[in-house]
Amino acid sequence: MNVYQIMVDKRDGKKLTADQIEYIISGFSKNRIPDYQMAAFLMAVYLKGMDFEETSALTKSMLDSGMRMNFSRIQGAKIDKHSTGGVGDKISLVLAPLVAAAGALVPMISGRSLGHSGGTLDKLESIPGFRTQLSIDEFYQQIERIGVSMIGQTEAIAPADKKIYALRDTTATIESVPLITSSILCKKLAEGIDGLVLDIKVGQGAFMKTVTEARRLAESMIKTAAIHRLPMSVVLTAMDQPLGYAAGNWLEIQEAVSCLHGEGPSDVMEVTFALGAEMLLLAALATNRDEAVEKLSVLVRNGTAFIKFCEMVEAQGGDVDVLHHMQRYPSAKIVHPIIAENSGYVADLNALTVGQAVVRLGGGRQVIEDRIDHKAGVLLLCKRGDRVKSGDRLALLYTDREKVVDEVAALLSHAFTISNIQPENDHLILESITTEM
Repeated sequence: MNVYQIMVDKRDGKKLTADQIEYIISGFSKNRIPDYQMAAFLMAVYLKGMDFEETSALTKSMLDSGMRMNFSRIQGAKIDKHSTGGVGDKISLVLAPLVAAAGALVPMISGRSLGHSGGTLDKLESIPGFRTQLSIDEFYQQIERIGVSMIGQTEAIAPADKKIYALRDTTATIESVPLITSSILCKKLAEGIDGLVLDIKVGQGAFMKTVTEARRLAESMIKTAAIHRLPMSVVLTAMDQPLGYAAGNWLEIQEAVSCLHGEGPSDVMEVTFALGAEMLLLAALATNRDEAVEKLSVLVRNGTAFIKFCEMVEAQGGDVDVLHHMQRYPSAKIVHPIIAENSGYVADLNALTVGQAVVRLGGGRQVIEDRIDHKAGVLLLCKRGDRVKSGDRLALLYTDREKVVDEVAALLSHAFTISNIQPENDHLILESITTEM
């Protein structure tokens, strides 16, 4: 078989065989195919696409490049959730311990921030001592003992995906439906889970800008998951403005703790309960969405969800005491306000701009090697629909980077659109799709 011919076939829009796909993925993961040829292949896929059979074969090849976990000796339904990424998206921090408290097992492999989209691992690592790199045995044992663990991708799980993802980021091939589908599903299938809930973000702060694009990804995910016998629910959620008020790693941990105490922003809780209900339905721990949401609400109100979060943090080496005494955490050297120049209603709050501001303040990455300042971020003081007066504070910037403050302040000021007309209420849950196996 010839790598050059495989690239030519896909460049010309031809359908690839499973053997061709396996050849190029296996060869790249074993360093027999150089980066420049894989980059050309990825661009051909980005431009010409893949059908569902090709996407399934790509997923399988990436899955087969590493090990598969086996939780069969642990009783209980293993359910995970994945988000396509957004700004202020701290849902996993609240959702994973909450669903585990409800009786499901939640083995969650998460990612890091890249570009304007935040990463769950970076948020967790803002808790002093928290370990996101556990051995597979430690991962198994923690799931068996407390029902939840949140870790990063190990070298043993879908190593081909890890190499390919890094290349996609540098070759402008991130926003490809078959590449997104295979990247997500190969890791989730490797987890050995019984069901997956996928949160596809839609809007100016998401990779999928329109509902039409999101539906295409949902269809690809559902059909590919079905081929691999993985039950899945897909929820399309809005990402035109940030979720909650906090964007930035430690700021989002603080807000997640507030949510687990029942004091979090309503939009974060709405999305959390919507996704959590789908997870409980997949786990057969509720018979309908209303029952599931009530069950989850009780676990927040009575403190059980927060206790489970603390158990997870302690099990993974994190400082639990700082979750009870937030004032102990080091503060950013600079806290800079963004001031409203006009009176009126917040008609728009651009999530992409807020995410870009977090990165410039030091709270995110432009390339994977960038170091993160966990203290850096943006705390919003108003959201879309709120009434503000000239001179009011719209947001606070947290950073140690004095040189970027003026630049980021100017950038973030443009994220807010003030109007005399109050906008209509946002609809956060756009669509829900559940597969039947």
